[in-house]
Amino acid sequence: MKLNRDFWIIKALTFSFFSFSVSYPAEIMEKRNTTLDFILLGIFKHTRSHLFLFMMVLTMAIASLMANALMLLLILLDPRLHRPMYFLLSQFSLMDLMLVSSIMPKMAADYLTWNKSISPAGCGLQIFVSLTLGGAESFLLATMSYDRYVAVCHPLRYPVLLNWRLCIQMTLGSWFLGAADGLMQAATTLSFPFCSAHEIDHFFCEAPMLVRLACADTSVFENAMYVCCVLMLLIPFSFILSSYSLILSAVLHLRSQEALRKAFATCSSHLAVVALFYGPAIFIYMRPKSYRSANHDKVVSAFYTIFTPVLNPLIYSWRNSEVREALKRWLGKCADF
Repeated sequence: MKLNRDFWIIKALTFSFFSFSVSYPAEIMEKRNTTLDFILLGIFKHTRSHLFLFMMVLTMAIASLMANALMLLLILLDPRLHRPMYFLLSQFSLMDLMLVSSIMPKMAADYLTWNKSISPAGCGLQIFVSLTLGGAESFLLATMSYDRYVAVCHPLRYPVLLNWRLCIQMTLGSWFLGAADGLMQAATTLSFPFCSAHEIDHFFCEAPMLVRLACADTSVFENAMYVCCVLMLLIPFSFILSSYSLILSAVLHLRSQEALRKAFATCSSHLAVVALFYGPAIFIYMRPKSYRSANHDKVVSAFYTIFTPVLNPLIYSWRNSEVREALKRWLGKCADF
C-alpha cells in the first residue's frame, strides 16, 4: 500500500515537472512579448566561430576608439594643427568616436550577458544618435570638400575664403541639420504602436528596422523618411562632386608634376573617406523596400559603424605628413617623459 502511494506521488511530481518545462518557455515568450522593451537579436550567435568574429569586432571597436581619441588629442595639443582643415578633421573624429561609443558597449553587453532587451528610451536614443551623427558627417564631408577646393584652386586666398568664423558656422550647421533629422525620425518612429513581438533583427536600433514592427500604416512615414534620407545624402554628395569637378579642372591645367602630386595628396584621403561613408549609407537608406534584407543590412551596418571609424583616422594619418609629424613629436615627448 505504501509502495502504491509512493508510486503515485512520484508520478504526480514527474507530471508537474514536465508540465512546468513545457509551459515555462511559453510564459517567458508571453512575458517578453507583452513588455514594452525591445529585443535586439544581434549579429552573432553563441558558437565558436561567431565568438571569434565577436572578438575581432570588439578589437576593431577598441582600436577605433583609441585611434579617434588619439587624432582628437593630436589636433588639440599640437599648435601646428590649429587650422580650419584640422578642426574639421577633429569634428569628424569626434563623430566617429561618439558613433562607436553609442553602439558597441550595448552590443558587447548583449552578447556576453545574454540580456538583449533595450528600453524604448534607449532605442530612441540610439536612433537619434546614429542619425544625428550620420547626417552631420554627410554635411561635414561637404564642408571638407570645400576646404580642399579652396586649398587647391585658391591657396593664396585660403585665409579669406575659409576663415575661422565660416568654418565654425558650417560645422555648427552640420551638427544642427543632423540633430534635426535624428530628432524628427526618432520621435516619429517611437510614436507608432508596435506588435506583440518586439524582436528587432539587428544589433542596434535603426529606424528602418523598427518601422517594420509597427502595427499601423507606416507608408507615409516611410516615403517621407526615404525622401529625407535622399536629400540628406544627395545634396552634400552633389556639392562634393561639384567641388571635385572644379578641382579636377584646375589640376588638369597644371603642368608641374610636383603640383599634381601635392594636389593628389591633398584630395586622395578625403575621397577615400567619402567613398567609405556614402557607399554603405546609400545602400542602407536609399534602396527600395522590396530589395532590403535583414542580413545584408546588419553586415553593411557593422561596416559603417565599426570598421569605417577605425579606417578614417588611419587614412588621414597615413596620407597626411603633418599628422604623421605631429604623432612623431608626441611619441618623442612621451618617450622623454
